[in-house]
Amino acid sequence: MKTWHKIGLLAGAAIVAVSAPMAQQATAPKARYNMDVGTVTGMMAMGRGMGGAMSMAFGGGGGNKQAYELRLRLGSTLSPDKGGPKADHLPQAALKVGKALPLITPTRTVSEDAPEGFEQPKGRLLLFWGCGAKAGKGQPVIIDFSKVAKGQFPPGLFSARVPADRGPNLTNSRTYGEWPNGKGGKQPQPGSSLIGEHRVAGNYSPEIKFSLAQDFMGGLTMRTTSMGGATVLSWNALPVATGYHAWAMGGKVDQQRGEMGDMVWWSSSSAKEFGGGLWDWLSPSVVQRLIGEKVVMPPTQTSCAIPAEVRAAAPDFMMANLYAYGPEANFAYPPKPPTGVWHVDWTARVRYRSMTSAMVGGGMGGMMGGGAPQGEPRCKPSVFGAVMGRGC
Repeated sequence: MKTWHKIGLLAGAAIVAVSAPMAQQATAPKARYNMDVGTVTGMMAMGRGMGGAMSMAFGGGGGNKQAYELRLRLGSTLSPDKGGPKADHLPQAALKVGKALPLITPTRTVSEDAPEGFEQPKGRLLLFWGCGAKAGKGQPVIIDFSKVAKGQFPPGLFSARVPADRGPNLTNSRTYGEWPNGKGGKQPQPGSSLIGEHRVAGNYSPEIKFSLAQDFMGGLTMRTTSMGGATVLSWNALPVATGYHAWAMGGKVDQQRGEMGDMVWWSSSSAKEFGGGLWDWLSPSVVQRLIGEKVVMPPTQTSCAIPAEVRAAAPDFMMANLYAYGPEANFAYPPKPPTGVWHVDWTARVRYRSMTSAMVGGGMGGMMGGGAPQGEPRCKPSVFGAVMGRGC
C-alpha cells in the first residue's frame, strides 16, 4: 500500500509539473541604460556643494533654491563598431541640457596611495540611530579611529539589508559610458522637464528610445526645531514619494588644535543602518521592504526627532539631510512576446528621488578652523572630509 501511495504522489506531481505554465525565458540584454533623476533643495542646491552650504549658513541666502541632477550610465555586451566607444543621450529640448549629453568611457585607475596631505584618522566616531527625543539603549556605538587603523572594528555594525544597486558600470560591461563627465552638456535648469521622448544612440549598443510621463519630483522643504535638547526635523509630503530617510553628520571641535575632534553620525533608521543603498536611488519594492523593517520611514511620515544626546555630542556643527525616494519607470525592447524565448535588445530604467539639507542650530566657526595659527592651513584632509566628500 505504501508503495502504491508513493507512486500516486509522484504521478500527481508529474501531472502538476506538466500542466503548470513554464516560466518564459529571456536573454540578457545587449545594452542596459540607467537614468537617475534627482531634485535638490536646501544647502546642497547652493552650487551643489559644501561651499554653498557654508554661504547659506553665514547668511548667503538661497534657502528656497531648487536644482536638478541627472546621472546617466550605459553598459553594453558589445564592442564599438568603429574606433573608440561613442554614445550620446539625445533629450527633448524641454530638458534644457543642450543638444546631447555625451556618455564617456572613464579611464580605469587603480591606486592604493592615500591622497596628498591625508592624515591618519584621529579621535572617535559616535553612531546614533532612531527617531525620538532620547537615544535608545546601547547608543552610541563608538568607533575609535586609532583602533580601526589597526584592523579593530565593531562587529555587526553594518548589514546587507540595503542593497547598493548601481546598475551598469565599468567592471560589469564590455563597453561603458557615463555622464556627467565634464565633456559636454549641462545639468537641467529651473523650468526643465523630463516629459517626452529620450533617445540614446552610439556605436556599441542598439538605439534606445523611451518616453517619460513622470517629471522631476517636487522639492523638499525641511525645518529644524529645538525641543528640550532634541531637534525635530519636519518636512512637506511629496505626492509620489515612496518613503523617507534622514541622516545627520556633526562634530565637536578641538579648539586648541582648530580641527575636528569627535565626529557624530545619526540615522533615522530604527536599526543600525548607516549608508549602502540608503544614499542612492532605491526601487519602490526595496523601499517598501525597508519600511516594513523600519529602516526607511513611510511616505505618510513628515517628522522625525534627532535625540538630544546627538546634539550634545556634536555641539559645534551638524548638518541634517533628508531623502525622499520616488517612483521607477522600466522599458525594454522588443516587447515581450506571448510565448517563446524573449530576445532582449536593451533595457532602460529611470529612478527618481528628491533630497535636501540644512544646518542644525549653532554656527560653524569651529569647523572653519578658527583656532589654527596664522599662516597655517585652516583644515587638512581627514576622515571627516572624506565622509563629506571634500578634502577638508
